[in-house]
Amino acid sequence: MSCCGAAEKNRMEVVVSKDKTELSKRVGEYVNNAFASYKASGTRKDFMVALSGGSAPKLLADGLLAFKDNIDFGRWQVFLADERYVGNDHADSNLRACRESFLNQVSVPKENVHGIDISVPVEEAAKKYQENLAKVAKVGGSSLPVFDLIILGMGPDGHTCSLFPGHELLDETRAWVASISDSPKPPPERITLTYPVLNAAKNVYFLAAGAEKKEMLVQAAVTDDKLKELGSNAVPAARVRPKNGSLVWFVDEPAAEGINN
Repeated sequence: MSCCGAAEKNRMEVVVSKDKTELSKRVGEYVNNAFASYKASGTRKDFMVALSGGSAPKLLADGLLAFKDNIDFGRWQVFLADERYVGNDHADSNLRACRESFLNQVSVPKENVHGIDISVPVEEAAKKYQENLAKVAKVGGSSLPVFDLIILGMGPDGHTCSLFPGHELLDETRAWVASISDSPKPPPERITLTYPVLNAAKNVYFLAAGAEKKEMLVQAAVTDDKLKELGSNAVPAARVRPKNGSLVWFVDEPAAEGINN
């Protein structure tokens, strides 16, 4: 268990909280500290963030909003770790979930919140999203965009973003943003960040709460040695391992029951 601060690079940390309320508080502390470290670096670049949908926005909201007077959200650039191929106001939209949970209550400039374009086919939407990411991150060629913070969740099958068990996108190494038209979870059409970008991040925070997560958490929050042993059999969430950044799992006691036994 850890209290607050940022995890050490190249080391997975599991932060166990009593309940969802405490979990949110812990996440807020870590996000605040990650932004403070970014600010202390003196960089002129914006704070690059990628957000997930599902239960993550609600788990993040209260803890993040507790620090809204500490964090300069005007320096945030917000992308989506994955998004359903629906309009930004659709009930299935991850962007809508993030806006309703906390983005509408902080001062991220409207132009710094990046949704997807559904006026084009999903494959083209993914390409355009990657082009926009490259422009905002000011990278090109073989250089990867580096997110300061990525917030992820995990599904009951161990998927994260829209990277599902057994899917060919698990082996994608060239595209930063990929489209998927056969998602096993509706809606079928989506875009998603891929492992090269996820594993280039400075901080990756997984949020998982509830007893329904405990069995899969045992398979996802594994040691590096266990991950190597599992190889391609590892669940998608387990394969998120920042090469030069920190990985933190924020879980509540019901979810942590399996890893504590």
